[in-house]
Amino acid sequence: MRPRRLTRLVLLGIVAVVAAASARVGLGVAQHSQPSQEAVGSATPAHPTPAAPGARAPRRVTMEELHRSGGVPRGWKFAVPPGDPARGRQLFADLECYKCHAIKGEGFPPVGPEPASTGPALTGMGVEHPTEYIAESILAPNHVIVEGPGHSGPDGLSTMPSFIDSLSLGQWLDLVAYLKSLTGETDAPHAGDTIEREQVAGGYRIRLSYVGPAAHPGAGHHHPGGGGSSGAKTAPGRLRVFVTEREFDEPVPYLPVTAVVQAERRPTERLRLGPRMDEQGFHYGLDLTLPPRTQKITVSIGPTTMQLAGSAKGKFTQAVSVVFDSGPEPR
Repeated sequence: MRPRRLTRLVLLGIVAVVAAASARVGLGVAQHSQPSQEAVGSATPAHPTPAAPGARAPRRVTMEELHRSGGVPRGWKFAVPPGDPARGRQLFADLECYKCHAIKGEGFPPVGPEPASTGPALTGMGVEHPTEYIAESILAPNHVIVEGPGHSGPDGLSTMPSFIDSLSLGQWLDLVAYLKSLTGETDAPHAGDTIEREQVAGGYRIRLSYVGPAAHPGAGHHHPGGGGSSGAKTAPGRLRVFVTEREFDEPVPYLPVTAVVQAERRPTERLRLGPRMDEQGFHYGLDLTLPPRTQKITVSIGPTTMQLAGSAKGKFTQAVSVVFDSGPEPR
């Protein structure tokens, strides 16, 4: 038996609500934020109706309270009901969505070579967008059009087809649940990741070097999900900043050096780098693993903390800052 399809009238009505209410209204059924004592007031009965196990207790209001807050309970909004990610994954495969959208680690066939049918990768979809945005994009992809190859075509419209006439309500919710479950990091650091950048600022030549985490034999690394120990542990990455004189390219010691790391969806981190010596020579460094989707690293150098004399007196007294892009190096 073919699944009952959502009527076009119902789905268009849902989409119209989303378009009209923008960020305050999503797709699906009504949910309510947790009420405050003031919002509940005397409307809470002495003997509330028991809720089903795992279900949210109903929120009770008076008609007067509804009118005071514009016809809806305070904090009320639409939210998408939960679906089944496993069924959604199977549906993703059945619809052959993998022909346009790559997802790392899911084992789908690779995206086809035709540029016109290649859409954005969905590996980190679940952490990049809220559920309601994902839900709308399946039914009304032209409500929000992302400009650029893989997103919009020559006509200026989204290259994503609408599935408004193709899915049952259950299938739609399952597909949304699967896409929301895709939280893999598309740009997570791994063994072999490197960043090599160099700039000249003030009287310095500043070279930034980062080597990502790597596995080293030793202490038994535990793999998530069981499987015991592999006999190796993952060492953190290493950030090095080489500061040399601009003219003679000699290392400059006794400088206060800090690095500010900027990454998507992460708070900005300010790190103090200490003087070190290794096989690459004197530098300012720190053992750390850069967060996924690191965008920029700003290196700041303060005036020297060392008393200088002779020809060096008065040098290295100006603070400088340089910004390094951590993306692929331009060719």
